[in-house]
Amino acid sequence: MQIKIDDLSGPEVAGLLREHLEDMQRHSPPESIHALDLERLRQPGITFWSLWEGADLVACGALKALDGQHAEIKSMRTARSHRRKGAAARLLQHILDEAARRHYRRVSLETGSMAAFEPARRLYERFGFTYCGPFAGYEEDPNSVFMTREL
Repeated sequence: MQIKIDDLSGPEVAGLLREHLEDMQRHSPPESIHALDLERLRQPGITFWSLWEGADLVACGALKALDGQHAEIKSMRTARSHRRKGAAARLLQHILDEAARRHYRRVSLETGSMAAFEPARRLYERFGFTYCGPFAGYEEDPNSVFMTREL
């Protein structure tokens, strides 16, 4: 598997992000969807990575700078056909390593509170994330869970 910084121009990435947004719409009310579309992922301060196995896009994820010491993980997604193969863990470790290299002191994230998001929450817990309150402009929401990790 190869992880690379992605410019978000390929049809594979567009398809995986479309799948991601469709799943968010299926499991979350509109006011509780915080996933970013292609255009919002292209904003300054966001680095987007894709993970490939040969010609197959396996997973993606992004790191958004909140300030000089705090970053947020966004758009973590594994393609349905590649789930439960360790791709998400590999990409998450890569993002955390990069956050440490950039001297962030904290990395946080928002994910859903519903059962469909349980595998994601378990992954983040395994990587040392703990539950916290809203950050960076988020508000309390029964459909959201906030997690953070010191680096």
